[in-house]
Amino acid sequence: MAGGKMQKKKPARHHTQGGMGGGGITFEKSKGQHILRNPMLVESIVQKSGIKPTDVVLEIGPGTGNLTKKLLECAKSVVAVELDPRMVLELNRRFQGTPYASRLKVIQGDVLKTELPYFDICVANIPYQISSPLTFKLLAHRPAFRCAVIMFQREFAQRLVASPGDNLYCRLSVNVQLLSRVSHLLKVGKNNFRPPPKVDSSVVRIEPRKPAPAVNFKEWDGLVRICFIRKNKTLGSLFKQKGVLALLEKNYKTLQALRLSGNDEGMEEGNEVVPDDVNILADMVDDISMMEDDVSKDNEDEEMDLDSSNNESIGSNFKEKVMGVLNQGDFAEKRAAKLTQVEFLYLLSLFNKAGIHFS
Repeated sequence: MAGGKMQKKKPARHHTQGGMGGGGITFEKSKGQHILRNPMLVESIVQKSGIKPTDVVLEIGPGTGNLTKKLLECAKSVVAVELDPRMVLELNRRFQGTPYASRLKVIQGDVLKTELPYFDICVANIPYQISSPLTFKLLAHRPAFRCAVIMFQREFAQRLVASPGDNLYCRLSVNVQLLSRVSHLLKVGKNNFRPPPKVDSSVVRIEPRKPAPAVNFKEWDGLVRICFIRKNKTLGSLFKQKGVLALLEKNYKTLQALRLSGNDEGMEEGNEVVPDDVNILADMVDDISMMEDDVSKDNEDEEMDLDSSNNESIGSNFKEKVMGVLNQGDFAEKRAAKLTQVEFLYLLSLFNKAGIHFS
């Protein structure tokens, strides 16, 4: 520029909603890519995993490999499942030519659609949008693993570990705790990630129950769904609802007809743990913004229940049969919000013995 200093033109910045990682990789929040950047936190997660030198570790969403490196230092081998091909390339580049290369297997693909290999322990910092289906996919895996240590969104984690009577106790709590022992390990602030997510996180330990409970999961899911329509209402009130009675009576009549025709073979079976049945339980993430203990809603529902209980399409004998089961186990005045897994199992057994089924 004449009469003045030549100014260097600054290169235009590339704006993204994510953050930049090693090697210039852009992390995409929309894909749940939040990379752990706190080395002390990574070290703590690995220590709490209890990895043995003979263990095969499954890592889901390894990203650029910060956690992967620590896992390889402790385990016999690591199987990493990563959806993003850019991350796969970065992971292979990072460990190529190192002593760890022969002990790392990277699988590119969607973990929910991938047939998982054998593993002893799962350690993962996962995209939060797959939390529920992934949890049940892992619990359905055979042979059962020793434990999983997973980073979840804080509120999802709180629901996983909630006890009967807690505000966040829900179908998720009941179903996961039926299949495993769950414990909260660490609270993790959003600033421990790059780019930081909008919410805080928690690390949870999940240990599958061995042996798995002998229960028909379709029946179990049907019962629990009804009980948590309004978790703070009495079961006696819930089971008087027109829709509930109609469903149960239809199942009852169908089963009776099959028995009369001699085609009921296998109807009482189904206690073997089948992955497809366990995955049924994954379809139950509650709307976390909905408060199930809203008093006004419960009062409105009570009025609806009283009106619907007089519906002539429901046989009075069948209604009495349902209420008889509830009274037999002293469940009529109890609420799902305070029932344990043992109580749900007992209630299911009482209904099934009476010939009443939920699937």
